[in-house]
Amino acid sequence: MSIESPEEATLPSVLTSLSRAVPKRRLVLTVVYHPDSSLIGARSLLPVADERVQLGRHHPLFASHDYETQAIGRALNDPHVSRVALTIRVMGGGVTLSRNNGSCRCRVNGSELASPRTFSAADVGDGIRIFLAHGVVLLLRHTLVPSAGVKAVPRETVASEMVGESYYMEALRAQILRAAGADDDVLILGETGTGKELVAQAIHAASPRARAALVAVNMAAIPAGLAPTLLFGNAKGAYTGALGAARGYFEQAEGGTLFLDEVGDTPAEIQAQLLRALQQREIQPVGGPVKKVNVRIVSATDADIDSDSCGFKGALRHRLGVCEIRLKPLRDHREDIGELAWAFLSEVCVRQGKQALLPQPDSPTTETALWAELFHLLLAYHWPGNIRELANRLRQLVYACDTTLTVPAEFLAVLTAASPEAEHAYVDAKPVVEVSEAELDAALVAADYQVAEVARTLQVSRQSVYRHIERSKDLRLAADIPMAELLETMKQCAGDLAATAQQLKVSPKALRGRLREPVNPPLDAASHTVLVADRAAQQLSEDNPTESRITD
Repeated sequence: MSIESPEEATLPSVLTSLSRAVPKRRLVLTVVYHPDSSLIGARSLLPVADERVQLGRHHPLFASHDYETQAIGRALNDPHVSRVALTIRVMGGGVTLSRNNGSCRCRVNGSELASPRTFSAADVGDGIRIFLAHGVVLLLRHTLVPSAGVKAVPRETVASEMVGESYYMEALRAQILRAAGADDDVLILGETGTGKELVAQAIHAASPRARAALVAVNMAAIPAGLAPTLLFGNAKGAYTGALGAARGYFEQAEGGTLFLDEVGDTPAEIQAQLLRALQQREIQPVGGPVKKVNVRIVSATDADIDSDSCGFKGALRHRLGVCEIRLKPLRDHREDIGELAWAFLSEVCVRQGKQALLPQPDSPTTETALWAELFHLLLAYHWPGNIRELANRLRQLVYACDTTLTVPAEFLAVLTAASPEAEHAYVDAKPVVEVSEAELDAALVAADYQVAEVARTLQVSRQSVYRHIERSKDLRLAADIPMAELLETMKQCAGDLAATAQQLKVSPKALRGRLREPVNPPLDAASHTVLVADRAAQQLSEDNPTESRITD
């Protein structure tokens, strides 16, 4: 009888423990829309293979937050859904869906289910849309689920705005908490609109540095000639007009976090200066001595900075990415669309005083059907602008409605437009010479002067858009507007930030950041009153988050 060594005896248990920690790919049924909004986002874990599942009014059971609570979950319990509406047969990686005779109406991926239909593993990986009766929308999809015993991270623990109970969102919240505690520099990667700024805010808020400042900088908007002064500050008399010493962004974030947004669009001249500051944690203000700084760097980009054609320095890329967080596009976690949409709609309706617009469990059948159709369309759309686009389109929808849901024709046209898979991939930016000045001007107006949105729409770099603004006689950046002119325009617009931004031809977000800056010299009493009122409104907005904080 041989005797196992300690290593041999321990190895199986180690491997078993490791396998338990690895998430599993399972077949999950998620409620995307239900007349009872508390069920939106609930999910049911289906068998692995070679079994039949009866889908109907009383089964299966759906859990709202934790897969392990599914045994005590809730059924659909919609009176219009048949007791047994649909049979789902799991076969290997695919499924076959069959509508039971005499059952309620059932649409699958937009088509009536008249006879059994079989879907491949690839189909199930993309997700199958199921519309039952006229008020329940479900998504059947292969997705990762946590291993047994792995507890979910509640969104309130990280950021209440991080809506979504999918495995991806739970894993993201856990990753944010780990990154927050490590105090290493963090690089956040992801397409535009995926929530990069929100992740940066959550990392700072959960870190030991939360009591200090979080300073956000748009790196694409920093002119190369002013970069040393803006980033590192200047001493008194360092140049003509430097009447006093000024702190740069690094010193403003002392003890806290410096968020370098759009870092992938940093001009090449600035990258070398930035790399030295990050490596040594030393800065040299213009005309001043070298200083040590205690600051954590969190950066974000939607650019492909690993591409050889990007022009981003490899040394800087790896220095920024001590810890990396990659955000998925919305199309890759569509099971969260229902919860996200409901959260955005609820917030905007409350803010606009249109709570009566939202559906209720006892709403008329026709109204319930309209809302279900809307969520079904949201689920089918490919969302190139990701979560930000979802939030903006739903905000526009609420603005267009009074007391009943009315979907504008242009909104409907966007959601129903065909979208080939090729549009999902990153696309190379066009040379700016291929885009006319008139096209840039028109795109800026259409996008409310948001540079990132214009760059995405025209497929050009953000730097190209900023250069166009610098050359234009009619355009300027929010940072270049004198505070006196800004406040006078705000008074003319009765304090309406959006109207002020429109009149000044700048983005509302940039204008909001401008209003948070310290004012020097002091303002007259009337202007000071306007500014105080606006800042109070902004603080109230931050204490009661809106959809603009849910997106990046």
